[in-house]
Amino acid sequence: MKFSDKLSTASKKNDSLLCVGLDPDMGKISSFLRSADDPIFEFNKRIIDATKDLVIAYKPNLAFYEALGLGGLKSLVKTMEYIPDDIPVIGDAKRGDVGHSARAYARAMFDVLGFDAVTVNPYLGTDSIAPFLDYEDKGVFVLCRTSNPSAKEFQDVGPKPLYQIVAESVVKWNVHKNCGVVVGATYPDELRKIRELVGEDMWILIPGIGVQGGDLRAAVKSGTNSHGERAIICSSRGILYAGAKDDFDKKAREAALALREQINLFRRD
Repeated sequence: MKFSDKLSTASKKNDSLLCVGLDPDMGKISSFLRSADDPIFEFNKRIIDATKDLVIAYKPNLAFYEALGLGGLKSLVKTMEYIPDDIPVIGDAKRGDVGHSARAYARAMFDVLGFDAVTVNPYLGTDSIAPFLDYEDKGVFVLCRTSNPSAKEFQDVGPKPLYQIVAESVVKWNVHKNCGVVVGATYPDELRKIRELVGEDMWILIPGIGVQGGDLRAAVKSGTNSHGERAIICSSRGILYAGAKDDFDKKAREAALALREQINLFRRD
């Protein structure tokens, strides 16, 4: 099944545009888990069990696993195996390198780790993205207008802002209909412009809700298409650490459910 179809199926089944970022931080997870054989996996497992009927996708950020060395990567593999097959998993890796290295990164993300989609950095141009796009059934989300405060240092530069040039390039790269863009909720005006540029059918991955301060209503209204679809709205810390005690998974579910309902309210009003 193509990634886009898998997303659409999950969205309809769970009535959701919510993506939970599986970004476990050993300093923040509940203390009682830290004595487990694999505390990262146990944390992720309980988050997944609590939210799997509420999400359109999960999005592990590889930095949190790589920072723990081989053990962290083993936790990531176990997490990937545990996520239900019908829920898409986006590897938030922001890869981008010269062609032969990009091919190795693509194999690692898709063939070895088994992600359904990946985030990539377009700074090196077309040949750095092409090896990922060659996986026609996989999703490739290109960084376009990121959510961090200093994004404007490069992404707003030029008579036509760089982020607009990136969006137009992604449309050209979308030969296999497997491209998407990453646009931060912290920039709703730019998000609206990018939706215009990429059209109705392209998926937009939208981080920056919650702790980063993005306006949820503006993100939904600016990022979805005319049918209130084709957006993936991400939350990590606001859900993962909604509770710090042994009922953290219950608190995570409550936070995820509330956020999903807010998203649905805005996309349908």
